[in-house]
Amino acid sequence: MGNQITPSFQKLKSLPASLFHSQCVLHKHEILICGGSCKKACYSYDTIKNKYNLICEYPSDIQLDGHCVVKLVDNKDRNQITLLSFGSDWSSGNKHTLVMKYVSVWSNISNQLNNCNKWVPFTDSHNHPIIIGRDQDNYCGARAVIGGSNNNLLFITYYENNIKMMKTNKQNYQMLLLNEDTILSIEYNEDNNIFQFHQLPVCKDIVLLTECAYICINDIILFFGGFGSKDHKSEILESVHKYSIEKTNG
Repeated sequence: MGNQITPSFQKLKSLPASLFHSQCVLHKHEILICGGSCKKACYSYDTIKNKYNLICEYPSDIQLDGHCVVKLVDNKDRNQITLLSFGSDWSSGNKHTLVMKYVSVWSNISNQLNNCNKWVPFTDSHNHPIIIGRDQDNYCGARAVIGGSNNNLLFITYYENNIKMMKTNKQNYQMLLLNEDTILSIEYNEDNNIFQFHQLPVCKDIVLLTECAYICINDIILFFGGFGSKDHKSEILESVHKYSIEKTNG
């Protein structure tokens, strides 16, 4: 390979609560942290202020034993985004599909709107609930991203694989696949339906992290909460870690 990749790992400010099986979405300079197993609270982390702010909580009848949260791209208002949350309760098999119109909790606008910053059922034009997934699907540990040339494709991976996709241009998409002691860079060409794989170096700290939330910002991946060991016998973490990939010409 012509490029040498040097990874680094850094601990950042702690979360407001211990989390695992959580989900994160990027919105401008905010990182939205949406629930987790046995945790219904959703937070906004302002990367400039370096502070957390409570957004809302999931409805009381929703169990988050396995869920995914993605950002839709149907909003013309730059101050508002739509979040889609779907998943299942592994013990009962009950599934949920919810949407949230999010306006920054750090602005005064959110206090003036009644229909934002709360989870409501995702319905069709006839107000019928829309459920994502089959009856037998178990979303414990699942991850999802939206892609395609028209952002019309929803990619879902099941336990134990985690995928993060970044749009590079109209036909090509770059993803990172994290699975215990393996990190793969995957490039997908939509026109030719071709995948290319490249293995990246792994830090020992990442190998120990399990069931954490994550988000990718440029060449940096942030990991939120989770467990600190493979055997799950350690405490649930409140920590935030940063993994950066620096490419230099070899």
